[in-house]
Amino acid sequence: MIDPDILIFILFGFVAQMIDGCLGMAYGVSSTTFFLSLGIPPAVASACVHISEVFTTAVSGISHFKFGNVDRNIFLRLLIPGVIGGVSGAYILTELPGDRIKPFISLYLLIMGLVILIKVFRKTYLEKTKTKLAPLGLVGGFLDAIGGGGWGPIVTTTLVANGNHPRFAIGSVNSAEFFVTVAQSITFMLTIGMLLMQHWEKIAGLLIGGVLAAPLAAYVCKKAPTRILMVMVGLLIICLSARIIYLAWF
Repeated sequence: MIDPDILIFILFGFVAQMIDGCLGMAYGVSSTTFFLSLGIPPAVASACVHISEVFTTAVSGISHFKFGNVDRNIFLRLLIPGVIGGVSGAYILTELPGDRIKPFISLYLLIMGLVILIKVFRKTYLEKTKTKLAPLGLVGGFLDAIGGGGWGPIVTTTLVANGNHPRFAIGSVNSAEFFVTVAQSITFMLTIGMLLMQHWEKIAGLLIGGVLAAPLAAYVCKKAPTRILMVMVGLLIICLSARIIYLAWF
């Protein structure tokens, strides 16, 4: 029997991917925060989210290429460092005790929520400055695996803050994310694959909702009003993460 709750995950996956496709961030962070709030261990939560992202980022990346949202130079220079950082982070996360690391992961996610809110109020169209893409991709991939999200908030935010056009920053980061996510998912499957079988319906729900939303999100990337969506997702992540930290430490 299919758990009726899968509909909740389909809806959540759709909304999360719409935000991610339009803003270049928040799918992994918001989805992982949602999983942690259900009591799922950090490594399993991150693995579930990244496996679903293999499919959503594939559709999203193809859509961004189709609509001309990708800067090939940024895309290629983020690719390899992002994969290396992602594999390293995924392996380290599976070796850490879930209950002890959970509050710290939630603290990281809370910070990512603050980053999203700060992005709403900061000046994004600055004079363009040089960005060291290889270190940025390495750190982004590592923290993305550790926290179950962070590739978009870290990499996209940095690129836009350094004067890159938001449209091309979002499209390039989302497209490179597919390869980073594949590498992370393979690492998770080789280490905790059996545990993931218990959560296949949650993964399927996120996957279905995300795949349905990905082409639409890429299409509206240039025109979508972003400020309200960013405030909403930032506040959601902060509230859910703060709840987990409170329950763990008080």
